[in-house]
Amino acid sequence: MDSIQQFLHKSDEMKEIFLPHLSADPVIFGFDQNELKVLLLKMNYRKQWLLPGGYVRKDEDLDEAVVRILQERVGITGVYLEEFGVFGKKNRSEFYFEDFDETLFHKQRFVTVGYYALYNPDRFKLIADEYSETCEWVYLSKLPEIELAMDHRDIIEKALLTLREKISHKPIGYNLLPEKFTLSELQKLYEVIFGKELNRGNFYRKIKNMGILKKLDEQRKVGAHKAPDLYSFDKRKYRKALENGLNSW
Repeated sequence: MDSIQQFLHKSDEMKEIFLPHLSADPVIFGFDQNELKVLLLKMNYRKQWLLPGGYVRKDEDLDEAVVRILQERVGITGVYLEEFGVFGKKNRSEFYFEDFDETLFHKQRFVTVGYYALYNPDRFKLIADEYSETCEWVYLSKLPEIELAMDHRDIIEKALLTLREKISHKPIGYNLLPEKFTLSELQKLYEVIFGKELNRGNFYRKIKNMGILKKLDEQRKVGAHKAPDLYSFDKRKYRKALENGLNSW
């Protein structure tokens, strides 16, 4: 069955199962090689890249729908997501489905709710769904070179802006860094998110004042250079900072 027949075959069934006019698009950020990545699907239809989004069942909550959508579309489970925006331009998906008439479920006007999450790419084994050629982590620096469908570039940019706002009063890094890391690695993560260099002394002082780190009695050997100390997150204090915010940053 080709990609167009896939949509036509499923359209009537989807009208019975899903709410009309409402969808969800999760933006999953990862951190690798000192760069941010985003999780994308390359669809069989049109061969364009999209966020791993989907529709909301008539019998489920919106938050439940996003968790299910991620599992069905890319095989990801156990992800904590936060809502960050609503996207509702009237023609946001019209061109993408121009090969179909107005009766196609997917071609109806959909308002989508954006969610974002931060996770280490190494923690997941990605599995693309039947509508997709592949699912991959794509570096943000490579996004200008690929064709993103609909308004998904705008959604990613809004998610990144939200992340930059959150980082000032919420701890970041628990799901993006390995279990043991150096302060230099943590600083690089913050610099990538902020999009600018940070003063090392000021950063180290502020991070330590947050009280969310545990210094480990071990170092990472790096050639002949002085081995940097390793740290891990204090899970209890980290969760408390997530709930209450941070005062020292």
